[in-house]
Amino acid sequence: MKIRKTTLADLREILEIYAYARMRMKQNGNPFQWGDHKPSREIVLEDIRKGQSYIMEENGHICGVFAFIIGNDPTYQVIEQGRWLNEAPYGTIHRIAGNGSVKGLFVQCLSYCMAQLPNIRIDTHQDNRTMRHLLEQNDFRQCGIIYVEDGSSRIAFQKCP
Repeated sequence: MKIRKTTLADLREILEIYAYARMRMKQNGNPFQWGDHKPSREIVLEDIRKGQSYIMEENGHICGVFAFIIGNDPTYQVIEQGRWLNEAPYGTIHRIAGNGSVKGLFVQCLSYCMAQLPNIRIDTHQDNRTMRHLLEQNDFRQCGIIYVEDGSSRIAFQKCP
């Protein structure tokens, strides 16, 4: 699998991947995390502009996308019902999604991100059983509850050496 930075030429396929992911989330009992419109086109464009959006390709075809942001995440400044494992510099994985054509995208993404910075934080919705299972399988520790921009809660996780 090849992982590379996203370009504007990838935008249409990325938006299709996110539409597919929203549909799958709803089918799997998680209709609220991304609703009908998240991540928005504007957020995707901002990720690309900031150089924090990545494409996963298999045999030359885009099969997944994620954002990897190094530095303080504003939504992680306050954590309730727990605490972060450490306060060392960290990277955050956001907006990971695939088109269903390739299995194991999360493991590939995690490997790539850990090679950049081995202290990783991530969050997910209570109803996202698929992501929660992947996080547990990959040795993330549940740290507490954070709140995103719209005020809704997310379960926060961290993995560090």
